[in-house]
Amino acid sequence: MNTTNFQGTEVKLDGAGLSVGDKAPKVMTTGTDLSDVEVGGDSFDRVQVIISVPSLDTDTCAKETREFNSNIAMLDICEVTVVSMDLPFAAGKFCSTEGIDNLTVVSDFATREFGKAYGVLMLDNKLKGLLARAVFVLDRNGKIEYKEIVPEVTDEPNYEAVLEAVKNAR
Repeated sequence: MNTTNFQGTEVKLDGAGLSVGDKAPKVMTTGTDLSDVEVGGDSFDRVQVIISVPSLDTDTCAKETREFNSNIAMLDICEVTVVSMDLPFAAGKFCSTEGIDNLTVVSDFATREFGKAYGVLMLDNKLKGLLARAVFVLDRNGKIEYKEIVPEVTDEPNYEAVLEAVKNAR
């Protein structure tokens, strides 16, 4: 079972313990317009970067999403999706307020399918039911080339390592 930490206290994560080299599962999430949005799977035209965050309504998650929107999603070689448990309406408002237009923001609130399939659904502590901060980079065939479950959920991921993984995955 994977774990992360919230303010120094260990948090258990529910779901599959995916590893680098595994095929990423295809799951359905909910778009900001309530449409079904597929995440993961195989046979994409570009590298997929899938980012999970606890809530867009926190400073760290907002900063991370802005960073990926301006630096990694702008690359023409990848498709970036941010997944949270935020309601689609709140996620849409966040995107319009923050000028997030180079990546896709989706919600896992309805089924928690993403959190369980990717092993990032927090099981205990004060953030129970939210997603851990994690990044998955998938090659065009849906194989996981990079995985980072950020050890402390209040910290940002390693942007340079993600960028390098994207370049290597293409």
